Amino acid sequence: MQLVKVGLCAFGMSGKVFHAPFLKEHPGFFISAIVERSKEESKEKYPEAVIYRSVEEMVNHADIEVVVVNTPVQTHFEYAKMALHAGKNVVVEKPFTVSLAEAEELVKLADEKGLFLSVYQNRRFDRDYLQVQKIIQDRKLGTLREAEIRFDRFRTEASGKQHKENPEQMGSGSLHDLGSHLIDQATQFFGYPQKLFADIFSMKGKQFANDYFEILLFYPNDLRVRLKSSVFSKEAHYAYIFHGDKGSFLQERTDDQENELVAGAIPEYGKEWTKPLQEADGILNFINDNSETERILMFSEAGDYMNYYQQIYEYIVFGYVLPSPGHEVIQNMKIIEAAEESAKEGRIISLG
Repeated sequence: MQLVKVGLCAFGMSGKVFHAPFLKEHPGFFISAIVERSKEESKEKYPEAVIYRSVEEMVNHADIEVVVVNTPVQTHFEYAKMALHAGKNVVVEKPFTVSLAEAEELVKLADEKGLFLSVYQNRRFDRDYLQVQKIIQDRKLGTLREAEIRFDRFRTEASGKQHKENPEQMGSGSLHDLGSHLIDQATQFFGYPQKLFADIFSMKGKQFANDYFEILLFYPNDLRVRLKSSVFSKEAHYAYIFHGDKGSFLQERTDDQENELVAGAIPEYGKEWTKPLQEADGILNFINDNSETERILMFSEAGDYMNYYQQIYEYIVFGYVLPSPGHEVIQNMKIIEAAEESAKEGRIISLG
């Protein structure tokens, strides 16, 4: 089996939870290098990896083919550009960069260098997202008329993470953090919208970056898609609400991969490693082919973030489709910037 050597730009929560466990358990990858500026925490679980003290040192000296840029979003452009110039393929975490211009420059550079650039959109491998995708493909709801996708939290106090909460830093706030997931899901389900209207602000006060947003996407045939997030949501809502001319589907956000990984779960390659659902997490209410109403409690199937790296491996070795390529995720950056413009000016923005 061909072995692909990978380097991680950081070993914080993201590296420990979302990347290193999957790269270690996948037989086609080898974690060859990890950046830790002062500590050596990675040695316990990944003793084979060489520790570098800076991203620049790693990309210029490590024996690696792929660089995972899993640092704060404000550094994504600098580190991804550095890696591409060093001849390395790049996996960069969502939302990609802090601006559309930076994202476009990186995509152009990757094309010029003949390298791949993929954005780590792990929520495409959540069980709830995959269930909604299946319902849409089955067309049991008929022609969709309205959809709402939410990602709520109850975090009313400051986290202390300046790169996420400082309003003076580009890329901070819920729109870039959680909005990048919801926008990606909307564009995967429905494509690129015609126009949008957005309301974005900070519920915790002006000293914090935005922690609330509502974005209304306008699609052809009068389809409306609403994206919403709040940090003042103590009681959970249905994360996905879809209405069509033949029925409705409500889906909870039930993927628990992140929590299980934090608790120490090992993501076994080729096996279902998450805990099974104990209760139904969705409701399908529709008119069947016999013109009868059916109301079904649904159980979503397990998601697996391993499939992201499986697709990366298949692209490298077999030339299969690259997951969430940079040129595709650029459309999400356009929507983020249009939403900011809409909220600032209080008007509908045409996306062209």
